[in-house]
Amino acid sequence: MTAPILRRLNDLRAEHGTWIRAGESVAVVPTMGALHAGHLSLVEAACAACDRVIVTIFVNPRQFNNAADLANYPRTEHEDAIKLAGLDVDVIYVPDGDQIYPDGYATNVSVSGVADVLDGEFRHGHFDGVATVVAKLFLQTGAQKAYFGQKDFQQLMVVKRMARDLDIPIEVIGCATVREASGLAMSSRNLRLSPEGLERAAKLYPVMQQVAARLVGGESFAPLADEARIKLQAAGFNDIEYFDLRCEEHLQLLDRPTRPARLLVAAWMDGIRLIDNIEVDELKA
Repeated sequence: MTAPILRRLNDLRAEHGTWIRAGESVAVVPTMGALHAGHLSLVEAACAACDRVIVTIFVNPRQFNNAADLANYPRTEHEDAIKLAGLDVDVIYVPDGDQIYPDGYATNVSVSGVADVLDGEFRHGHFDGVATVVAKLFLQTGAQKAYFGQKDFQQLMVVKRMARDLDIPIEVIGCATVREASGLAMSSRNLRLSPEGLERAAKLYPVMQQVAARLVGGESFAPLADEARIKLQAAGFNDIEYFDLRCEEHLQLLDRPTRPARLLVAAWMDGIRLIDNIEVDELKA
């Protein structure tokens, strides 16, 4: 059965207000639609943990620093609702634009530190848009738990810091990246790649795995990153914005995984920007 689609905040609050008064737990899964198996895994985790689940679909204009990227972002509300029909979702919240940014809206949420590096350097204003809309969705849904994929690891860190700093009473939970059979991280942007582009993009994951294994073997990162960039360029990635080893907690640069670390990558394939990351085992002393 397809969950009801609500577009107005008053309707959403009337619905979840009854759940909260009844003492039921509420989870939210924020998305921008174009749902794939990765999103659905977040919904499944939310359904397993909470009494009620809200999936939000909102293509947030404030987190796009490229007008063409916003215009080309896939919008598949009908198909998304069908995909969610097989899951125990209570409400699909697809807010009209004025429910998020009403006339005269003038407030921006900005997170420093973890938002200033990586995507923060290449997509100016992106994380301000993310933090602002997610803060609003947390408050609008009244959820106690929120589920995000680890593919967008920096986003996960930004959202956690934002919720903590603003004392929003919600637990932000990161779930493992879901991958295609080829190893390519599932992403709504994959829909815009050609079959050939998908095949070439899949070479990113094994390159990352090779670097991670050699780091655990004791090699330093800088020469490994140089080799990886050459391999990715040979595979058809024409612009590698970053290929970094960073600590998980603060996203500071590392040369060796002497503490919990992530290998994070952003690269372009056929005009499509792809990101990925993997955990790197901590190097034993």
